[in-house]
Amino acid sequence: MIPRPDEAPQHPRGAKSGFISLVGRPNAGKSTLLNRLIGTKLAIVSDKPQTTRNRILGVRNYDRGQAIYLDTPGIHRPLHRMNVRMVDVALQTLADVDVVAVVQDASESFGSGDRYVLDRLRPASGRGGEPDGPGRVDRPVVAVLNKIDLVARPRLLPMIEGLTRAYPFTDIVPVSAMTGENVDRLEDVFLERLPEGEPLYPPDYLTDRPERFIVAEMVREQVLTHTRAELPFSTAVVVDRFEEPDGTGLMRLYCSILVERESQKPIVIGRAGAMIKRIGTGARLELERFFAVRVYLDLRVKVRSDWREDARTLDDLGLGTSRRS
Repeated sequence: MIPRPDEAPQHPRGAKSGFISLVGRPNAGKSTLLNRLIGTKLAIVSDKPQTTRNRILGVRNYDRGQAIYLDTPGIHRPLHRMNVRMVDVALQTLADVDVVAVVQDASESFGSGDRYVLDRLRPASGRGGEPDGPGRVDRPVVAVLNKIDLVARPRLLPMIEGLTRAYPFTDIVPVSAMTGENVDRLEDVFLERLPEGEPLYPPDYLTDRPERFIVAEMVREQVLTHTRAELPFSTAVVVDRFEEPDGTGLMRLYCSILVERESQKPIVIGRAGAMIKRIGTGARLELERFFAVRVYLDLRVKVRSDWREDARTLDDLGLGTSRRS
């Protein structure tokens, strides 16, 4: 458990408490929205699709109650075993939460990928398990029309009308996770839809993800930031050794960046080690900001062929776990 940097308010009688799952297509802005809702950077973000690979839980306390947000991998048609697990993680949260928030990208036209996401919310028809009929999951489903800062205001009303026709949402809320516009209204909607109940986590609780996970993700974020083409999708990060801060306040971290082919290794390292130095510097600064200590970060690059299809490697990376604990 990683504690929150702030103290939570005391919850009044009749306060709300429950789980809210953020689902949607890749790059809809779910992780940016999670960070905005939580009030601190918990999930990594990038302009690459499928940045989020795991379910990430974040807790936020309000005067009116406690909301537990679940950021999930983007729902898409999977090509690798890794992607199958990612989509399974997102879909499994639908049965475990009190509110489902479907995050839509307002800067892109509603298309087949969006319909694919909404179809996952409908009950199975019994014919091969494919969704069918007008039904929906038996909990509130809120449409979050994200990235409105990139859209002219006259375009929003037709988008909202289109979402109304596409699915029987309980609410449709336009927001900008990047700027924070209208996010307070979205939080009000979530709290209105959550059931009454006592807080499920302690006041200082932030996430159920261990520190090693945070370290690996922040290193991977820098790989995503500085590499292009297929490389971001075929890389992963493993924390080989994690040393708590010593007497001088220095935390020592040793990580391996996995690639699938020998030809990818020199790309990550770069000429005279320039690329891996850039990745390491960016990651170290993020880690020092998050942990509030000085960090020594040692990065190595290792080749592990077809790791995206290897069940054991995926298990080691924690890909495919979706517990509501």
